[in-house]
Amino acid sequence: MACAQHPEEEEEAIPTGSPRIPGTVNWGTATVVAVFAGLLYGGSREAAASISKDAEVMLKLGSTPDKREQYRLMRDAMEKRFIRVARGSIIGGVRLGMFTATFYGLQNLLADKRGVHDVFNVAGAGAATAATFGLILPGSMLWRARNVLLGSVLGAGICFPLGWLHLKLVEKANEDMPNCKSSSDLSERGEMSGTRVGAAIERLEGSVQK
Repeated sequence: MACAQHPEEEEEAIPTGSPRIPGTVNWGTATVVAVFAGLLYGGSREAAASISKDAEVMLKLGSTPDKREQYRLMRDAMEKRFIRVARGSIIGGVRLGMFTATFYGLQNLLADKRGVHDVFNVAGAGAATAATFGLILPGSMLWRARNVLLGSVLGAGICFPLGWLHLKLVEKANEDMPNCKSSSDLSERGEMSGTRVGAAIERLEGSVQK
């Protein structure tokens, strides 16, 4: 005869994966946002750079009396402009997406290894990311070594105050959250007590009328 299993005796599900350390940024969300921002920036920059080339096309159209030749020039100009804007959008999205993915990936990796998220994680991730992108730039080995050194110094110098400001804002937001919850609880309790008082008054009026 099979024994009935009680709910208390069932094994609890063991949560998988380590919890995210407070203050760290979601790597995937930041990368997606950076890709879209890079697409917009790269496309808008190429579109703005195409204004001078469009002026040259307009000058050619003014000096060409043939209608078919004018149509061909306009079509070629539109195709080239579309290709330039699309290429600029793709390049901008890939570059900014790779930079953001590397930065936040290293930042979260340092936070997981050290067990704490502080400004040194942000500065270290910024220095390593800038040094990596300085290394892959074209040029001689001496030029790349200079880019690595300069990028690491600039990355740490820029990311240190930005990381400190970010962590301070996170701490301030975490401090304000209990106050907001307590005020909302007080307002809910006040509304509940108000409804109870109103119901009691209505019952009293009904008994008086009877």
